[in-house]
Amino acid sequence: MRIVSPFLKKIVYPALSKSGLFHRLPADGLAVVTYHGVLPPGYEPIDPALDGNLITSESLRRQLRLLKTHYNVVAPEDFLASREGKRELPRRAVLVTCDDGLLNCFTDMLPVLEQEGVKCLFFVTGSSAASTPATLWYEDLFRAFLQAPSGSYEISRGSVAIHIELTSLQRRRAAWWSSVKRLSQVGGEVRSSFLEAARARLGVNPESEFETRNSSLCRRFALLKAEELLALSAAGMTIGAHTLTHPILSLAPPAMAYAEIAESRARLELLLNNRVWAFAYPFGDPQSVTPQVLLMPKDAGFAAAFLNHGGGLGADLPDFALPRLHVTSTMSLSEFDAHVSGFYAWMQRASHQHSRNAGLVEA
Repeated sequence: MRIVSPFLKKIVYPALSKSGLFHRLPADGLAVVTYHGVLPPGYEPIDPALDGNLITSESLRRQLRLLKTHYNVVAPEDFLASREGKRELPRRAVLVTCDDGLLNCFTDMLPVLEQEGVKCLFFVTGSSAASTPATLWYEDLFRAFLQAPSGSYEISRGSVAIHIELTSLQRRRAAWWSSVKRLSQVGGEVRSSFLEAARARLGVNPESEFETRNSSLCRRFALLKAEELLALSAAGMTIGAHTLTHPILSLAPPAMAYAEIAESRARLELLLNNRVWAFAYPFGDPQSVTPQVLLMPKDAGFAAAFLNHGGGLGADLPDFALPRLHVTSTMSLSEFDAHVSGFYAWMQRASHQHSRNAGLVEA
């Protein structure tokens, strides 16, 4: 049986969601939903690989209302209490989380959460514990690669030397991702130095709009600063750690990976004067972690750690490899419903089982 995604997205999911089937499924437990922020008004998306993780405020509102109507949205502290054996979660529980700590989490996402009465677990990097503005290095690099004139380039700084081909959009994306993987192997200072060298070599300068904190460009790319992070916490939201500088932990030297995890917790706790008990792995796909990395959050004092794939009701919930439903800009409301309810995962398992059985029969 071959599942055709467009058929599911355009016909099957809407029909099943409208019929109410997703909300009658026997799957129980907890579904964890993760966002990456909200597109601020006035910002025009640049590329799906860069902006595809952000959704509109209206899409966020529709999804939250669906969750409140058909599921039981739980606060982060209730989730923690359940993991510590102090409380049981309701049936069909859903936890809302958000990664990266972009400025729009405060300016554009928080108002929707407050209006809908939903508490969110925000995972932020160590940069958000500082009073100086910052951005995500891998997004800065992608934008530099997109803006650069076509050509072949050699960029080096310290121990890092990278050859890139910036011609077609496909090549620019490939060059960016291979560079992200190489730069995840070095520390944050080397990474920042390399980015500075790349901008100079490519003739790309950071936009002056970042100087205006309320500009759409700044709200899209800037990270929360300490003052804004404190305000987010004061609004009743829970803060978790997302490393110091957001590298791919599976590619970092073990000592550096552990420092990224442990020091992010220490820095945030010092600012918030509160326990930071949750951690989210940067990128969070299966390739971004190793068995060794999965042991590090517990050793660093966290109570739970989250991946960024899988998820939905009925999923296994290991304390330090908790699956999450990754929401994207192309996900329709009915597709979102299919994932949260566990229907999507059930279809995947059924398809894989059918394929295995067919293979045995053919053999």
